[in-house]
Amino acid sequence: MTAGSANPSRPGLAGPGGLARAASRVLHAHPRLRLVGLLAAPMLWLVVAYLGALLALFLTAFWTVNDFTGSVVHLWNLDNFTTLLGRSVYRTVAARSLGVASLVTLLDAAVALPMAFYMAKVASPRAQKWLVVAILTPLWASYLVKAYAWRVMLSSDGVIDWALGPLGLRGPGYGLPATVITLAYLWLPYMVLPIFAGLERIPQSMLEASSDLGAGAGHTFRAVVAPLLLPAIVAGSIFTFSLSLGDYITVKIVGGATQLFANVIYDNLLTANDLPFAAAAGLFPVSVMIAYLAVVRRTGALENL
Repeated sequence: MTAGSANPSRPGLAGPGGLARAASRVLHAHPRLRLVGLLAAPMLWLVVAYLGALLALFLTAFWTVNDFTGSVVHLWNLDNFTTLLGRSVYRTVAARSLGVASLVTLLDAAVALPMAFYMAKVASPRAQKWLVVAILTPLWASYLVKAYAWRVMLSSDGVIDWALGPLGLRGPGYGLPATVITLAYLWLPYMVLPIFAGLERIPQSMLEASSDLGAGAGHTFRAVVAPLLLPAIVAGSIFTFSLSLGDYITVKIVGGATQLFANVIYDNLLTANDLPFAAAAGLFPVSVMIAYLAVVRRTGALENL
């Protein structure tokens, strides 16, 4: 056999097929390398698109705007943060935003608990499927359509005032209560579904055993269901709290003169054209959510997402 001829008993690695087989053998022998290859593209997207945007936001917060030209000046300073922390109006808006996000989360949890319990433990399998579809159906509608529908209902001649009129009562109108009600409606499915999933993981035999031991429904819920369901509730709260904290459109539609921190960011970005101050303000909800996630991570809630 000449030196230039190939050995038919040993396939070469020069062709594409040989390289593919060699790469397959290497990946089969190194599971961690397979994992790196699988996650390389999404991690690259996360680093470039998401973390890169956060880094740009953080850097922009230390710049300033020229009062005469309106252009951004790359002059490093802490003026934006000094203004945010030093003026009482921004502290008030920050506290109001945290209060609204917390109230929306509590309201959604109170409404979602009985709904999810009925779906998971009472409804028949067929009815359960239809109830899940009913919970998901509002998510198919446009955010703006739902927000403006609440604006119509909350108006002075809307259906709420019409229904309460014979009782001598009036609806909340536009303002902070209307904002809380609308946000609670918008984000309710994000609370129902994690709680429903958490309840499905609780064996029915545990509830029956508690009843056989003489515990009432209330005691069973407090001693058995609530501790096992807490991670699911916290998982739902991550969605409702973060979405409420960053919302500004609902406030524009039904909030009246109410202002939340997201509106401060919006107004400085598009109205005042002050990008550095808007970036500094944008670090507030980001910092709050990082701290919140660090706290809830210990509850095991992230495993329920």
